[in-house]
Amino acid sequence: MREQEPPKIEFPCDYPIKVLGRSSDAFESIIFEVFERHAPGFDQETMTVNASSKGTFTSLTITITATGPDQLEALHQDLLSTGHVKMVI
Repeated sequence: MREQEPPKIEFPCDYPIKVLGRSSDAFESIIFEVFERHAPGFDQETMTVNASSKGTFTSLTITITATGPDQLEALHQDLLSTGHVKMVI
């Protein structure tokens, strides 16, 4: 059985990223700061915010203009290293 190759992404492109973390007053501002370092000038108006049913977790979906796999990997690592992020999709 042949393994299927992941789809090729053509950069630059609009790239939505979902970030899930424990709800806190500082969560959004911390995430914004990381995104601003890796995708300066991203459109905050495109962001969607969802809270879990009990309010324990918050998910942010932010669309950036991705410039390449190195940018996405660095953003992913930086988000996880904040200590506030449980998952990046």
